[in-house]
Amino acid sequence: MAVPSIWPGADGAPVSCREKLKTLAENHAELAQVMQDAFEDAVLMGVDEVAMRAILAGMADALVSPKARAGG
Repeated sequence: MAVPSIWPGADGAPVSCREKLKTLAENHAELAQVMQDAFEDAVLMGVDEVAMRAILAGMADALVSPKARAGG
């Protein structure tokens, strides 16, 4: 899973801070590995691949924004 070449900010402008980009790339790599491991485990245990992809997508769709939790 390739790291995005651009991380769009809330204002539409790309994030350009090197430290932020480094953190985003590290988080992307870690999450990609965890998702791949979970996907492989599920498929090897007999879960349908299409169903597991839908489950993982559903998890992403259910993420709660920290802005929503903070009331903003």
